[in-house]
Amino acid sequence: MRFLPTAAAVLLLTLPILACAAQVNINTADAETISAELNGIGLSKAEAIVEYRKKHGPFKSVDDLSLVKGIGEKTVDKNRHDIRVSDSKK
Repeated sequence: MRFLPTAAAVLLLTLPILACAAQVNINTADAETISAELNGIGLSKAEAIVEYRKKHGPFKSVDDLSLVKGIGEKTVDKNRHDIRVSDSKK
């Protein structure tokens, strides 16, 4: 029975880590990664993001994602903290 409190404590301490989605760089990620990491972005929208990037070049800001047909400002806002557009090393 001593195992149960310890297991519960470990679970509570790791939940914040598990709840955080990984940031995805929409300028380098493939469609599968984009759809897996962003809420409200299925594979077809993720493929549209990749195609837009190929045609128009890299995204300059997170807000530029709303230029992709089918991606609205609400979707961008919902995922804002999980999106990167460039390397964080500067």
